[in-house]
Amino acid sequence: MTDYLADVRRYDAAADEVIVGKIVKHLGIALRSRDASLVAASDPEELARVRTSWIGKKLGVEDAEKANAVIASVAETMKGDHNKQRVTFYYLSAKALGKLESL
Repeated sequence: MTDYLADVRRYDAAADEVIVGKIVKHLGIALRSRDASLVAASDPEELARVRTSWIGKKLGVEDAEKANAVIASVAETMKGDHNKQRVTFYYLSAKALGKLESL
């Protein structure tokens, strides 16, 4: 958990540990696999999964254009990271959509 929080805080120094913990809990066993714990921002299928599963289902944002814009923005923000941590990607997406408190 502390590694995830530290990674999120590289982008948001004031990140709430409780909210990061909720994302970690939501992802559950998927985080055990290195491949599943990362977001491949260059893979359209991966980004579609983020859009439908995280932004659509979990955050309740059905507007595909809005979701795609947020995903592109987060990918741009994290472009310096070769390995984009899923927890951080999800946190930044939720923050950009104003949905952190609803987690």
